[in-house]
Amino acid sequence: MKVKKWKLASFLIPCLLLFGLIYFIPMCMVFGSSFFEWKAGGIFRFVGLENYIQAFTSDSRMLHALRNTVIWVVLQSVVHVALGTVIAFMLARRRRGWKILRTVYMIPNVISSAALGVIFLNVFNAKYGLVNSIISALTGEDFSKNWFFDQNSAFITVTLTWLLYTGMIIILVLAGVLSISEDVVEAARIDGANEMQVNMRIRLPLLRTVLGTSVILAATSMLKEFELIYLTTNGGPGDTTINLPLYLYKTSMTDNNYGYANMMGVVLIVAGIVVVYAINRLFRMDEADY
Repeated sequence: MKVKKWKLASFLIPCLLLFGLIYFIPMCMVFGSSFFEWKAGGIFRFVGLENYIQAFTSDSRMLHALRNTVIWVVLQSVVHVALGTVIAFMLARRRRGWKILRTVYMIPNVISSAALGVIFLNVFNAKYGLVNSIISALTGEDFSKNWFFDQNSAFITVTLTWLLYTGMIIILVLAGVLSISEDVVEAARIDGANEMQVNMRIRLPLLRTVLGTSVILAATSMLKEFELIYLTTNGGPGDTTINLPLYLYKTSMTDNNYGYANMMGVVLIVAGIVVVYAINRLFRMDEADY
């Protein structure tokens, strides 16, 4: 039975309307208003590229937020994914207790960001925090350090609140490893390949698209990271831990400068498109594994 094309198209209309109302129209408004001076109680005045020029030439806070965002995207794409991949390969051997380890690594992914932020504020607390208590016990001296609000340690401390917790990456890579045909692995072993060679030359190449997907998820998560930074340091001390989403929030909600904030929104959208496109090309996501 042949179905007419207009009948098939009619099923897409509700989805297209929802997409237009929720995503496309607001994105067009964000893009358009980024070329205007738009402040609460002020006039709505066209300024062209002035917001963009100011952001990338004279706004040191914007440049600092952009630098932090880029660093976190790179760290999340490389260290976060690499750690998750290594643990996934360990779990794939199904040694005793592997299910327990898999569950433990998933716990931070199922806890809300608010609860996770409170946990880390207590772990790194200057007076009774777990980290300071361990250092005091090891050194035999009373050690007190305010990790989140010390300019020398704030950036790395905030980074540790998400960098090592790779539960989602582990699940994705582990599923990919377990889906690889054992015939391929056995053929490599018959040819004399050891376990390291099987992992590096057989499994990893066959996991190219899975790893590419993992890197995309990791990188884009850093382009929208907000809650943990806001709850732990609020971008401080100074602007040590500020990133683009947090700066956008402060610009719109605190400074009421909506035109400038929307300019940052456009920068984030463009950055997301560029990152996804670059990763797709790097991992050749459109090519078959076999």
